[in-house]
Amino acid sequence: MSKKQIFLLVVVLIFIDQASKIYIKTHFELGQELKFFEGFRIYFIENEGMAWGAKLSDLSSYISDSSAKLFLTIFRIFAVSGIGYWLYQSLHKNTSKILTIALALVFSGALGNIIDSVFYGIIFDNSMNQTATLFASQGYGDLFHGKVVDMLYFPLFKGYFPEWIPFIGGNYFSFFDPVFNIADMAISTGVGLLLVFNKKVFPKPSTI
Repeated sequence: MSKKQIFLLVVVLIFIDQASKIYIKTHFELGQELKFFEGFRIYFIENEGMAWGAKLSDLSSYISDSSAKLFLTIFRIFAVSGIGYWLYQSLHKNTSKILTIALALVFSGALGNIIDSVFYGIIFDNSMNQTATLFASQGYGDLFHGKVVDMLYFPLFKGYFPEWIPFIGGNYFSFFDPVFNIADMAISTGVGLLLVFNKKVFPKPSTI
């Protein structure tokens, strides 16, 4: 793909991601959901930490939530900068088309979530029991302390594990539980491409 096509892909993905998040923030209260059918609903939550809602502060009582959030946001900025440089190098070296697309997807998704983490705390007010206001006079947090907006929820299967399964037999389960966003989908798709086409993307050097 050309540089223009990759640039357009990145811009379009970030636009769709941010447009969906801004719409949810300004039209839904935190915890509100809209059910389309049994296996899909819009369910507005905010993620303060890493994947699956984990937080660095959960690992140690010596790390405050605020410090953990700041560290995570800064780490993400460095990580997405590295991915961006890798994408830049890939475009200039005319490497695998799959690699370039995968990196563009991961870069777009990571950057989309970083926008939430860096800016949402100062441009939105609280979503608890109200719909948030964009460019509010008083934000819900500080710069670098924003929460990532998630809204896509696919609880496809619910039920109980058969009793004969060791350890988890009889326990209730729901698949798929995580709530995610467009940026997460882009990242997952990009990583999936790298895994599935690993041999094409990273060919082993031929030996003589």
